[in-house]
Amino acid sequence: MLPYRLTGYAIISDDDCIADADGNMPTVLMNEADWRYFQAGLDRAALVLIGRHGHEAHPNPPHRRRLVLTSTVEGFVRDPAEQGVGEVYRVNPAVVPLAEALARLVRPGAEVAVPGGRLVFDACLELGFDAFHLARKRGARLKNGVKIFTTCQIGTRPETVLADHGLAPAETIALDPVARVDLVVHRRLVAGG
Repeated sequence: MLPYRLTGYAIISDDDCIADADGNMPTVLMNEADWRYFQAGLDRAALVLIGRHGHEAHPNPPHRRRLVLTSTVEGFVRDPAEQGVGEVYRVNPAVVPLAEALARLVRPGAEVAVPGGRLVFDACLELGFDAFHLARKRGARLKNGVKIFTTCQIGTRPETVLADHGLAPAETIALDPVARVDLVVHRRLVAGG
């Protein structure tokens, strides 16, 4: 059991994609209700764990601490402070294990929000998510898009991947009924519960 809690956040298309073929967030997945829910989750967390592409696409707000998974650094480093940007650290998990980097940055019991991308989600599956907030935009399809988890590339549904890693649907929220955006919160199953 990890000393911190990992909480994933994603919005996906009907074909289980988080990004278009170029790795970018497409407008078809953008939804204001989902964005507000997502941002509130990141604000509650002690740390945000994100991939390099997502980090570069979305500057870090001053009030947030961020750990960027990347192969462009040797080990674990803190980015030099930039005006108006919160604390940013980078880790190359091939050099410093992700669990070790997280333990350096968060106290026991703290929450780590994980907005992806796919390789970050895959790494956190192995560590063990405590919860995953999975929103789906009904009617959206992204031909040749980036699937949420690597195993989804062979047809495995994300709900199955989460179940295979000990998470079960716990609650459903209609984030935006008009835009057909629903969210299911998957939580870690508790032994004996």
